[in-house]
Amino acid sequence: MIPPPEQPGRTFRFFILALASNGGLGYAPIISGTFGTLAGIPCFYLISRLPWPLEALTLVALLLLSFWVSDLAGKIYGVADDGRIVIDELVGYLVTVALLPFTWQAALLGFFWFRLFDITKPPPASWFDNRMKNGIGVVMDDVMAGLYSALAVRLCLYFFF
Repeated sequence: MIPPPEQPGRTFRFFILALASNGGLGYAPIISGTFGTLAGIPCFYLISRLPWPLEALTLVALLLLSFWVSDLAGKIYGVADDGRIVIDELVGYLVTVALLPFTWQAALLGFFWFRLFDITKPPPASWFDNRMKNGIGVVMDDVMAGLYSALAVRLCLYFFF
C-alpha cells in the first residue's frame, strides 16, 4: 500500500508515489510490473471512447507526465527504476492498444504481448533500460515494448479475430 502522508508537507511526495505506483499496484509483493499493467485495461476502455485526436493527445500527455513522475519517484526511492514505479507499464500498455477500439480480445492480447516484450526488452528497449537511468529511460523502454506489442496485437487481431 502507498505510505500515507504523515505531515502536510509530504502530500506532494504521496501524490507522486501514488501516480508512480498506479494507485498502489506497484506495491504488489511479487510481479509488480504485471500488476501495474492491469491499470491499463480500464484506462484503455475509457480512452478508447474518445475521438482519436483526443485519444492521441491524452496518450502524449500521459507520456510526458510519466517522464516527470518516474524521475521524481526514482529520486524519492533512491533507485531510478524502482520496482514500485509502474506508471511506465501503464503508458507502455496504452501505446500497445492506442487507437484500437476496446474489445476484450484487444485488451487481453495487448496485456499478453506487452508483458512479453516488456520482460524480454528487445533492442532498442534494452538500450533505454540499460543506459538511461532517469524518468525518460524508465518510460521509454516500455514505450518501445509497447510499439512491438502494438504490431503483434494488430497482426493477431487481423489474422485470428
